[in-house]
Amino acid sequence: MFSLVFFLIPLLTSCTGKIEIDELALVMAVGLDKGEKEGSIRVTTQVARPADARGQTGAPSGQTGDPIWSASAEGETIFEAIRNLASFSSRRVFWAHNYAIVINEDLAREIGIGDIIDFFTRNPQLRMRTWVVVTPDKASEVISTITGLEVVPGEAIDKLFRYTTISTHAPQTQMMDLQAAYLSEETQPVLARVKLQKRGVSNKKEGQSGSYKQVDLAGAGIFKDDKLVGIVQPDEVKGLLPFIETVESGVIGINCPSDPTKKLSVEVLDQSFDLKPMVKNNLPAFEATIDIYGAVVEAGCPFTLKDRDQVEKIEKLVAEEIKSQIETVFNKAQVEKSDFLQLGKVFNNRYPLEWKGFKDEWGDLLPSITLKVHSTAHVNESALLYNPTESGK
Repeated sequence: MFSLVFFLIPLLTSCTGKIEIDELALVMAVGLDKGEKEGSIRVTTQVARPADARGQTGAPSGQTGDPIWSASAEGETIFEAIRNLASFSSRRVFWAHNYAIVINEDLAREIGIGDIIDFFTRNPQLRMRTWVVVTPDKASEVISTITGLEVVPGEAIDKLFRYTTISTHAPQTQMMDLQAAYLSEETQPVLARVKLQKRGVSNKKEGQSGSYKQVDLAGAGIFKDDKLVGIVQPDEVKGLLPFIETVESGVIGINCPSDPTKKLSVEVLDQSFDLKPMVKNNLPAFEATIDIYGAVVEAGCPFTLKDRDQVEKIEKLVAEEIKSQIETVFNKAQVEKSDFLQLGKVFNNRYPLEWKGFKDEWGDLLPSITLKVHSTAHVNESALLYNPTESGK
């Protein structure tokens, strides 16, 4: 009995190595820029002030009570820069609540993102579902920009990407996607892109004029190995998304068949995409088939589902538009010799033996690879209106 009690005593001890929450600097977002010194990196962390984020005072005497505190430090490596934060931060940096990693495009283009992937995937605190994006602006400024709707900028970026399926202006890219593409011998990384844009919104106090800069979805960054090599513009992202993720929604704008000066908008309600690999003339080739099901949600010209001839013309225009967008993005992959469309992955799944002969020169082969796109559209709805909206006067 005594032996049993002796062995149970260690179970009654308190937690070891515990850290109280008020001793931690809870990082909501991190920005990575080139440092002033050649080859160095500047790390900016956006730290939440929980009391102020809840609307309480909580600010030390003489301070404003802002919901976040942004701090920057420079180092030869990311880890060194973060450790340099400790020279003036009274709390230990804690990454488990981090929403986003924002990388400046100059850093991604000149130095690369290999070390960034290595550091953040080694960190046991960081979630692999953290958003990773590139920006043409200073990353430190992006993560410090308070939007009109959210108190914490990192949370605003998180929600921006959760609802990006509505706008389709950028892909949804997380650390797990970035790491998988970077380590793969078949595909190249592609990251969502954001930028600061002045918008006609303002949450300034009465008497102040102008509008705040807002974080906008701004397309995608194309990588080859760990270097940024090109950009997919926001209006081209619709041609990228079918290759890398499931498309849930979107809007395709076309000219009215009856009056090209007027516009008509079709909302994508459902979409199927199939990419078929093959070998032609001893070279890889692909056929893409895309079917779109949509509804007319806005018509600048008279429109009714009863006019089948008009509906068929609209369907043809929608199909041609999405085909053009897919071909545009494919051409970018060929020009940059970067397979961010996951073509190699699809080819390897179907032709594993042939892939072994192509994989070492896959990037150089891209300009010679052909893609034939078959697109169809089906417009079966017109929102709440069946007949055209016309003046009764």
